[in-house]
Amino acid sequence: MFELWDHSSRRAEVGQATARPAFLVSVTGRVDFSVRGLYKSMQVTGEGLRLPFIRVSTPIGEDTVVTSLYKLTVLVFLVTTVGFGCSAGLQQTANPATGTTAISTDSANGVCAKYAASVCVQIGEMSPECAAFERIASLLPPSACYEASQHVEYTVQQYKDVRKDCFQLVDKICADMGPKSEVCHSVRKHTAKFEALQCTGMLAEYDDVLADLKRRVAAQMPIDADKQAAIAAGSAPGFGPANAKATLVIFSDFECPYCAKAATVASQLMEKFGDKVRFVFRQYPLSFHANAQVAAEASLAAHAQGKFWEYHDVLFQNQRALDRPSLETYAKGLGLDMGKFKKALDDKTYAPAVGEDMKLGELAAIRGTPSLFLNGHRVQDPTDFEALEKRILELLAQ
Repeated sequence: MFELWDHSSRRAEVGQATARPAFLVSVTGRVDFSVRGLYKSMQVTGEGLRLPFIRVSTPIGEDTVVTSLYKLTVLVFLVTTVGFGCSAGLQQTANPATGTTAISTDSANGVCAKYAASVCVQIGEMSPECAAFERIASLLPPSACYEASQHVEYTVQQYKDVRKDCFQLVDKICADMGPKSEVCHSVRKHTAKFEALQCTGMLAEYDDVLADLKRRVAAQMPIDADKQAAIAAGSAPGFGPANAKATLVIFSDFECPYCAKAATVASQLMEKFGDKVRFVFRQYPLSFHANAQVAAEASLAAHAQGKFWEYHDVLFQNQRALDRPSLETYAKGLGLDMGKFKKALDDKTYAPAVGEDMKLGELAAIRGTPSLFLNGHRVQDPTDFEALEKRILELLAQ
C-alpha cells in the first residue's frame, strides 16, 4: 500500500501499488510529482521511505535498473585489482614460506578508512557515493585498500563519469535561474546527495523541472501592493482595524490538518493583539477534500449570523466530521437560525463568495493551504506563533 500526499494539506489518499517500479528522482525535499495529471506528492509507507521528488515515465523493471551503488561497487572492484605489486609507502614483509607480501598490522591500521576519506574529500562527503565507498572500503583487506589508494585520481574520474548528468543538471539550472541565485546555491548543495539515476531522470524531464522551480520561486516572492490590498479588502471574516500596521491574510481549508494548527495561531493572535492587528480569513477549499467546499459555505452562512469565529473553531475541532448533517448539528449547537442556515446551503448562497476567495488565492499564487501573508510577505510557517509574534511586534514598533 502507499499514500499519496499533497504537501500543502498533508492529507493522504490511500491506494494499492500495482505498477512495476517507477523511475525515482529528487529535487526539492518535498514529495512532489512532476507528472501531469497525478497527485503532487507521495509517501511510501511500506519501508518508511520519503521520496523528495518523483518522475513517472515508462516503467523500469528490476532487471534493467542499475544503481550508482552497484556501479560504484564494480568500480572499487576494478580499482583494487589493478597494479598490484611492490610500491613505496607501506612497510611490506615477505613470507618466505609462500613468497607473498603482507602489510604490517600497525601500518595497515586505518588504511582503508584513509583510502575512503581521500576519495570522499574529492567527490563530496555528503554524496551517496561517499557513503557507499566508506561501507565498501570497510570490507576490503588492507592490501587492497593500499593498492587502490595509489589510484585515487582514477577513481575520482570514474566517479565524475558516473555523475556527469548531475553536473550537467546543476549547470543547466544555474544558467537558467542565475549563477548567483538562491536556487542555484540550493541545487548545488542538494544535488550532491542525489543518486546519479535521479539526475538522469530530471534531465529527461528538464523543461518540467525548470518550470516547476520557476513557479516555486514566484510563489515565495512577496505580492505587490495591489494584490496585497485585494486579498485584504472586502467583507471576508476578520478582526482588527483596516488601517492596522500589521495585516495578516490566511487562505485556509477546513479539512486541512495544518490549517487547524494555523487556526490555533489565529486565536492566539486575537488574544495577544486584539485590535492592534488586522486578520482576514479567506476560503481555499482544496478539490480533493470531499467536504471542504460545503464547510466553507457553511462557515460563511454562520458569518452572516455573526458566529463565524465560533463556527470556525468548531469545524477545525471536528475535521473528520464535516458532512452536511454534522455541519447542521454544529450550527444548531451555536444557536444559529436553522431555517436561514439550511436555506443558504441548499441554495449555495455563499458558493460565489468562496469562488471569489479562490480567485484571490490564484492571484496571489497560492499553491496550497494554509497560506499566510503578513503585509504582503508570505509566512513560511503559519503554525509558528512565536515567529509571527516577533515579526508583528517589530511592525507595531515602527
